[in-house]
Amino acid sequence: MPNYINKMGSIMEKEEELEELEDSEDFLDDIQAQPEEMYNDRLADELGRNSKYFTEANIFDNSIFPVFFVNKELKIIFANSSCKKLLPVANKFAGQYFTDIFGKYINLEDIKQIREIVLTGNNGYSWKGEVKIKTRETVTTQAKLYLFPLDIAKREPEEFIFMFDDVTEENRRLLRSVFLSLLEASKLKDNDTGRHITRVNKYSLRLSQELFNKKGYDRIDADFIDNIGFLASMHDVGKIGTPDDILNKEGPLSDWEWTVMQEHTKNGAFILSTYPNPMAKEIALSHHERWNGTGYPFNLEGDMIPLAARIVAIADVYDALRMKRSYKPAYDHKKTMEKMMESRSVQFDPSLLDVFYHISGDFNDLFDANRDAE
Repeated sequence: MPNYINKMGSIMEKEEELEELEDSEDFLDDIQAQPEEMYNDRLADELGRNSKYFTEANIFDNSIFPVFFVNKELKIIFANSSCKKLLPVANKFAGQYFTDIFGKYINLEDIKQIREIVLTGNNGYSWKGEVKIKTRETVTTQAKLYLFPLDIAKREPEEFIFMFDDVTEENRRLLRSVFLSLLEASKLKDNDTGRHITRVNKYSLRLSQELFNKKGYDRIDADFIDNIGFLASMHDVGKIGTPDDILNKEGPLSDWEWTVMQEHTKNGAFILSTYPNPMAKEIALSHHERWNGTGYPFNLEGDMIPLAARIVAIADVYDALRMKRSYKPAYDHKKTMEKMMESRSVQFDPSLLDVFYHISGDFNDLFDANRDAE
């Protein structure tokens, strides 16, 4: 009888150990069903009781760098608060596989290399690369990505850290500063524009924001809106190559002078051809094309005209009509709208113009808030 009892006790102990192991393995899967605030609290509580890397989790939790802890299967076992800023559309990270969340943003060869390093220990279980994270709702994030063991002293680590260094703003600022210098140079040539380019930027941004949720404009995402809000101002940068006597002539241009003036679109496209987003070149080249095919420089018609250029065309003409020029008085908002609607399906994309008409009051407000100095 005693032997039987001892054997039963051993069996029960083994069963308890097995249950504890299963509970531990199922922990992350189980808590994903919790509301997010309960999920975070329970995760922290579980890390505190059972995890040897609770201290590391505390260290990284408030870091400005997004940090993930993963196991050998690349399953996320911890994600700090900055991860939500990195990918706002993701509800929860812990318990999911790193590749399921970020696989579409990382080169396939890099994913294979990461997997091999984690399993074999190549490069001392470390790796570095780059990642671009893009969704329709968020501007593309450019980040440097680093992988290294959580416990660097361990010969065969079981847990690893992914750390992201967001360089988006740094790269954007560096790139745009170069082209802003070109824009300032062009303004020295065309000195009759006041705050025109500032307003065109704001009009184009506002119209694009309105189109974001409109049916048929799926290509307008957060990147499109961010880019046009800067690049619209570059639409006439090609005028830097237009002779001063033509650019600043009072009164109408002769036929040959008009031919020279039209070249500013091609000049602008050439200048902006090195900008990494093709939108820059499209706007400069095509913002004077007309919906009915009578524009310049290539008589493009309808949807052949790039969408960004069609948007900037509306913004550019609206502001030009509101401004006083040597050959015309400044029109008020009502008169400007009448003239623009007369060109529906002639100069302007009719669908875009209808959306513009619906929010035209915002254009008037933007003009008033950004008037030229008297």
